[in-house]
Amino acid sequence: MIANIAIAIAAGCASALMYASVISRMRVSLALLYLAPLPLMVASIGWGPLAGAIGGIAAACGIALLFGLPYAISYVLMAALPAWWLGHLIMLGRPVANAAPAGNGAAPAAPAMEWYPTGRLLLWIAGFGFLTTITALLPLGTDAAEVAAAMRQALLAALKARGIEASADMERMVTLLVAAVPAFMVMGIMKMLTVNLWLAGKIAKTSGRLNRAWPDVRGTTLPPMTMVALCVALAFSFSGGLLALVAQVASSALLMAYALTGFAVLHTLTLTAPGRTVWLGITYVVMLTLLWPIIVMVVLGLADAMFGFRERYLRSRPPPLPAA
Repeated sequence: MIANIAIAIAAGCASALMYASVISRMRVSLALLYLAPLPLMVASIGWGPLAGAIGGIAAACGIALLFGLPYAISYVLMAALPAWWLGHLIMLGRPVANAAPAGNGAAPAAPAMEWYPTGRLLLWIAGFGFLTTITALLPLGTDAAEVAAAMRQALLAALKARGIEASADMERMVTLLVAAVPAFMVMGIMKMLTVNLWLAGKIAKTSGRLNRAWPDVRGTTLPPMTMVALCVALAFSFSGGLLALVAQVASSALLMAYALTGFAVLHTLTLTAPGRTVWLGITYVVMLTLLWPIIVMVVLGLADAMFGFRERYLRSRPPPLPAA
């Protein structure tokens, strides 16, 4: 128990230092900020959710003492809470069948386990992206127009501080950027949490602390009601006021969830493609570097949800059997 607490506190210290490094304004600090949830996720997956909770509380208390309560709240929403909860869910499982006793006095085989569905994990990631983005935007105003005006003024002031003179073309570009900021924020946070969760699973598996089978990400599907929720959120996005802002962020989160299922579709449809590893690697590098190509994955995920591309592909061309 003492060893687990020590590991939890060490993970919390590492996460807090990575998060606080952004204050230095060094280029490497952005990468460290991006990976801030990773130590706590590894602790939650490898040593249990209690270790992740202890590490997160210790890190949040340290950040609050050194930098103030607002930084601590931001850290909890962005790193500690998602790391603890996602690490707990990915290890959540239940037996689905009782094994029959083996003959000759042998011990019965272990029961098969049903693990928490990866599609629901994506919805939780979307929920954390929504929560973090809304928490960051609400202090700027009480509706979409006020938030956009505040962001526009801040961006124009930043450009002016850099010596860039305002012009009609510049103001139009700033207006377009401001309109896209909420979507880019929620997508960036969801990408961060997804990458960290995958890395944490790989680290736990390599170290022998992953006490479950590796999930089949190619079969990731969102619950059917997700499409209904997306349609409702898109409809309310045009209502105006605070409701429109909330609906726009929710729509962005759900669309990003479908984009992540689009990667699962891509993995399935390229099973027999030559040079598959190279092309998938290039795709991931492009998607992690830029935000706008994610639209392709959104379309692919939505199309698969409506037309079942993966199911049709696997029926017509089943994947090759693994080598003996």
